[in-house]
Amino acid sequence: MNTVRVVVGISGASGAALGVRITERLAAMPGVETHLVVSDAARRTLDLECPPGALARLETLVHRHHPNGDIGASIASGSFPVRGMIVAPCSMQTLSAIATGRTDTLLTRAADVQMKERRRLVLLARETPLHLGHLRNMCAVTEMGAIVMPPVPAFYHRPQSVAEIVDHLAARAIDLMAFAPAPLAESWTGTDEAG
Repeated sequence: MNTVRVVVGISGASGAALGVRITERLAAMPGVETHLVVSDAARRTLDLECPPGALARLETLVHRHHPNGDIGASIASGSFPVRGMIVAPCSMQTLSAIATGRTDTLLTRAADVQMKERRRLVLLARETPLHLGHLRNMCAVTEMGAIVMPPVPAFYHRPQSVAEIVDHLAARAIDLMAFAPAPLAESWTGTDEAG
């Protein structure tokens, strides 16, 4: 079986549970090697929004946890082959840095590498409401090849809890990496209304 490498970046926006669940789901997939990078602000958000010890537990699930200040890490180079990267959540600061090519942290450098190497980059942009600067940054990264996936929940599968919503969003983000043999997220199947 071939190993598929995926980078998960967690930045400091609210919604740390999204990055946690994506990492958990990737860890459960055979043949997936996960590399994790967490911003300084995300460390704080993980402490505020998740159960105690969330980051320490994530570090046990991944192949490698890279410090955000280590711009010489393997994931900072295009010669290190990965399938792509998911940034979940993606703060507006991180989005802005990616949109403008500011690569002063490992998280933003790794995202920049995905775009220059024409690999998948999925950004779960987390903010509301949005002003014009946010929208322009989303347009800029989209024009450069990234996929902007605001974590807007689907309700057609009738989720019964926040955990189910988070799980569905995590599955959708992983599906955008296009390496799983079948979609992880429950798909809309249409209605069977008689005409």
